[in-house]
Amino acid sequence: MEKTLNSWNDIEASASVAYFAPEGKIGEAHAILQVEGNGDLFEEQLSRLLEAEKRLAERPQMEGMKAVFKRYFLSDALNQASLIPEETTECSVSFIQQVPLNGSKVALWIYFVSVDEIAKKHGFTVVDNNGYQHLWRMGITSDEGDSYAQSETILNEYEAGLSKFGANIAENCIRTWFFVRDVDIQYNGLVVARREYFDKIGLTKDTHYIASTGIGGNSASRKAIHQLGTYAVKGLQPEQITYLQAASHMNRTSDYGVTFERATQIEYGDRSHIYVSGTASIDNKGKVVHIGDIRKQTERMWANVETLLKEGGQDWNDVMQIIVYLRDIADASVVEDMFMEKFPDTPFVLTLAPVCRPEWLIEMECIGVKEAKTAFRNF
Repeated sequence: MEKTLNSWNDIEASASVAYFAPEGKIGEAHAILQVEGNGDLFEEQLSRLLEAEKRLAERPQMEGMKAVFKRYFLSDALNQASLIPEETTECSVSFIQQVPLNGSKVALWIYFVSVDEIAKKHGFTVVDNNGYQHLWRMGITSDEGDSYAQSETILNEYEAGLSKFGANIAENCIRTWFFVRDVDIQYNGLVVARREYFDKIGLTKDTHYIASTGIGGNSASRKAIHQLGTYAVKGLQPEQITYLQAASHMNRTSDYGVTFERATQIEYGDRSHIYVSGTASIDNKGKVVHIGDIRKQTERMWANVETLLKEGGQDWNDVMQIIVYLRDIADASVVEDMFMEKFPDTPFVLTLAPVCRPEWLIEMECIGVKEAKTAFRNF
């Protein structure tokens, strides 16, 4: 894996990129693009960010790479999302109000793959390759009802969309992101609705759940309480999927009534993917650890994620991107320094996004990719 930082002083922008490109195999890349704020208007910052994206595409390492997924982190989604130019490719795009904590109004995460074709069907971005069908769909919302009702609606909509591909949530969904407006108040409705929905479709603590992040964040819809982002794969054999627990460090989420996996690993013939869910400073009894101490919570969070990665045969060197969520903007400089020291080469973005328990000051998620040789079909 190659990790690089591309900086353009003339536009005060950067793109931190991790490339995974085994010789003769499909390549992947994750990029985090950021700009300096400088007190500029949103349109000025966005212009510089889009110029950085254009310049990144011209780098030799990006030859043949196509954007599959983009997430814009915004400081004011209601006013800013409509100012972002409509995507001209088949890429799946989402906008979420989670303020970048580098002093800017906008940041961008992009996932690339080096495939011949990406299609858009039934609202999904679709990558068909080597007998697998990768299905990305972002920005699912509902404007009607309370937290419970909106959660139920968006899950029904997602299931209906997957059915058009002969897929379903229980068998094919690998990763979800639930962004919750006013998470301290509205999160419980999501938890209850998701648990009941999963029971209905046969997902229980005795079968499996789905890697997920449930975090504070506002959509560009004034009435939407929740926004759902998703990734599913058709064509996997059950033996290719492993659910990672890190039981020495964390308990099962079902112990406290929440229904997601700590991490999900997918084994292909040529690589393994690990999707680490939103992870915080928690112990194996389900208790918040180091209440009020941002440094110690960050270190415990790292220990939990590291244990998940190790369980799947990976380590920090295999991590291609990190999203960091903070409850208190005043902790930003401390946490940024800690991450810069520990992960000087790994793309990451620091955002303002309260975690689902008030005592948690920080949460992170990440994606790991490592070369492998198995009997399964290549990615």
